[in-house]
Amino acid sequence: MTAITASAPSVTTTRPGRIRNRVLWTLQIVLGLFFVIASGLPKVVGQSDAVRIFHDIGWGDWFRYFTGLVEISGGIGLLVPRLSWLAAAGLSITMVCAAATQAFVMDAPAGAIFPLVLMAVFAWIAYERRPAH
Repeated sequence: MTAITASAPSVTTTRPGRIRNRVLWTLQIVLGLFFVIASGLPKVVGQSDAVRIFHDIGWGDWFRYFTGLVEISGGIGLLVPRLSWLAAAGLSITMVCAAATQAFVMDAPAGAIFPLVLMAVFAWIAYERRPAH
C-alpha cells in the first residue's frame, strides 16, 4: 500500500526574477541619479528656473528647499536596498503632488502626465521592493 502525503502549501514570498530585478535596479539607478542631480540639486542650489517657478507659484524659497531635499533624499534612498521601497513610495506620493500642482496651480494639465507616469513607475518599484514578512 502506498501512502499519499499532501504537502502544506509553502508560505514563501516571491522575489523578482533575475530579469525583473535587473530592470528594477536599472530604473532605480537612473531615476535616483535623475532626482539627485537633475531635479533636487537645482532646487537646493537656487538655479534660476527653479527659483522663478516656485516664486510664480507663490510658495517661496522654503518650499523650494523642502522639495529639493525630498527629491534628493528619495533619489539616494532608491539606491539603498533596504530603503528603496520606502523611497519609491515617498517619491510616488511626491509625484502625485507634482501632478496636482501642474494641473491645478500652474494651469498646465498636460504637464501632469510625466509626474503621473513616474508615480506609476515608483509605485511598481515600491511594490516589488517591499519587505517580505
